[in-house]
Amino acid sequence: MVTVRQLLDRKGRAVFSIGPEDPVLEAIQLMADHFIGALLVMKGEELVGIVSERDYARKVILLDRSAAETPAWQIMSAPVHTVSPESSMDECMRLMTDKRIRHLPVVEDGRVVGMVSIGDLVKAVIEDQQRTIEQLEGYIHS
Repeated sequence: MVTVRQLLDRKGRAVFSIGPEDPVLEAIQLMADHFIGALLVMKGEELVGIVSERDYARKVILLDRSAAETPAWQIMSAPVHTVSPESSMDECMRLMTDKRIRHLPVVEDGRVVGMVSIGDLVKAVIEDQQRTIEQLEGYIHS
């Protein structure tokens, strides 16, 4: 089974973040600019939370708050569930399902080194299944 490290090697390790005092509007703009659904909330090198489109919808729009005036820390989810680079895709999918989350920061030696989404995991599973099918077809035809 593929590990998170292998998945990050394929997809890249870019991590986008915002500070806890930054306005939610800035977070939403950054997510839109990079076509992502969540941002890490970082205080320097310390991971303090995660803010997602879902947080914005539920904690800003539905409560009729101002995205320009609300700081990220007021809507972020914390504590953040994380995984290590050695975690398996199965472990990640199980954690995401159990906690009803879609994004997992990857932490190694206390530092954030990447992030995986449910979409990343589904894509990796499909690729693995396709490789298995191709190998089985090759075996059958030989």
